[in-house]
Amino acid sequence: MKEITVKELAELKASGEDFQLIDVREQNEFEIAEIGGELIPMNTIPDNVDKVSRDKKVVIHCRSGKRSGDVINWLEQNHGFENLYNLKGGILAYADEIDNNLTKY
Repeated sequence: MKEITVKELAELKASGEDFQLIDVREQNEFEIAEIGGELIPMNTIPDNVDKVSRDKKVVIHCRSGKRSGDVINWLEQNHGFENLYNLKGGILAYADEIDNNLTKY
């Protein structure tokens, strides 16, 4: 599985490059802290595969990187995706290294 660090994600966001950012946490978690992108909770991914781009880089994240890694493995194995990147350390790492104002939970 390909990974991207939070520093690389911050650079990607600043670059203006066209990419998709997907948050697979639950709505209540998203309301506590979010870093942009589209909320598609993990349990709804099977019904929303068509919302995941095949044409550009897709960064998927969760709180720590576990759920997003599971989603990426499932999408790669069952739907042949090759353009997915797991955010290493998830939103917790983003809060530690990029945005100290994010609420950690």
